[in-house]
Amino acid sequence: MTQSKIWQLSATELTTLTRNGDLSAEDAVASSISRMNAVNPDLNAVVEDLSQQALERARALDHARAAGAPTGPLQGVPVTIKINVDQKGHATTNGVVALKDVIAPDDAPVVSNLQNAGAIVIGRTNTPEFSFRADTDNPLYGRTHNPWGRHISTGGSSGGAGAAVMAGIGALAHGNDIGGSLRFPAAANGAVTVKPGLGRVPAWNPSQTAERGILAQSMSVQGLITRSAADLSLSMPSLIAPDRRDPFHVPLPWRGEALDTPIKVAFTKNTFGYALHTEVEKALETARDALVDAGYQVDEVDPPDVFECGRIGYRTLMGEVLTLLKSDIQAAGSQTIQDIFEVYFQEFPPIVETELLRMLAKRSHYAREWSLFLEDYPLVLSPFLPQPFFKPDRDTEGAEGVHEVLGCAVYSYAMNFLGLPAACVPARLAELPNGPQPINVQIAARRWREDLAVDAAAAIEARVGQMCKPLWEQMSPSG
Repeated sequence: MTQSKIWQLSATELTTLTRNGDLSAEDAVASSISRMNAVNPDLNAVVEDLSQQALERARALDHARAAGAPTGPLQGVPVTIKINVDQKGHATTNGVVALKDVIAPDDAPVVSNLQNAGAIVIGRTNTPEFSFRADTDNPLYGRTHNPWGRHISTGGSSGGAGAAVMAGIGALAHGNDIGGSLRFPAAANGAVTVKPGLGRVPAWNPSQTAERGILAQSMSVQGLITRSAADLSLSMPSLIAPDRRDPFHVPLPWRGEALDTPIKVAFTKNTFGYALHTEVEKALETARDALVDAGYQVDEVDPPDVFECGRIGYRTLMGEVLTLLKSDIQAAGSQTIQDIFEVYFQEFPPIVETELLRMLAKRSHYAREWSLFLEDYPLVLSPFLPQPFFKPDRDTEGAEGVHEVLGCAVYSYAMNFLGLPAACVPARLAELPNGPQPINVQIAARRWREDLAVDAAAAIEARVGQMCKPLWEQMSPSG
């Protein structure tokens, strides 16, 4: 592979070369930076370019390796960091103009863990205001575009991360997820991700002046968006390394105990009255067949009520947002985000006061039901969204737009309320009127068994292929 094409390598391929000394970290980073310079002006996925310090860090890692220092598991892997997480010396803007000068005093645990493993940050990626849209646009940095075309939203809130990694800007992209913010961009861009379960990845922003609400703490998780399932298996063990600044982190190894085979998978097409698009149904059937051929036992059976759990969970989150964040959104948010939140509150009437406490308590009931079900079926294969991914700004089109973007996404935010891991993987490249578009499915797993979900995603990927390859052909016929 020529120097100019190193950016196409996966993190798994890169580390094999960098750790053996067959490729320098500097060359790996330089190629990704060159790719960023070529495609980012059109995409606006990376909104803070850290090329210079990335190259300096790469040279330092190369010198240390030459001097006999041990290499990390992510040696020389170019990564991006979402702008709502602290990186020492850089602004944690969260897409909000009023926060553009909030400079982080130290690194968040995810940044420390990635860098301790040898990864190199080449840039910081875009997010919507307050990281609370399933689309990525804000008054501070503008819109991030989907590399598949401007007819598809890039997703949110980790939209910059999803667009960057699929376009070839870095092999790994950091993101986070309170209701789908890793999985929406993965689905929009044809990437692979796993939303970790509660307590799996240490989290904290040193720049924050107050602790987050209890439900935000319980539902929000840090993770990675990648081009392949293998790269999640490679990188997630580094991301989950303990950090004392998160007192509720669960220090379990990435790999759990082996399960009896065949592993049972509950398969459902239930979309609770929302229309199931034929392309999504085909993607589900392809994913099912791939798992069967890989040796899983797939039974068509519905899991516990996702609709009730998801809707109650998001209404409870909206109650916390209304109580703790509405004043900040009104003070610092654009008219667009304020209008969207007003429709959020209509779509998900906030649960407040005594009822909020009752629903926080009932969360254990839903989680228990799922734990008992997952004892028999360790994995659940379901739609992620019932329709192909929506167009940009769909959530600004009133109640109907928000309903299509979030209202139907119960399989997404239910997993956050339950605190369960859920992978999102492309299972079909659909030919739609506006052009080719990836269709992702979701694989939920037992608590703390992200590895099971990623293994299943790998089996589906082995059948379907990586979406980056047809994407790169579309972006540039020369590859």
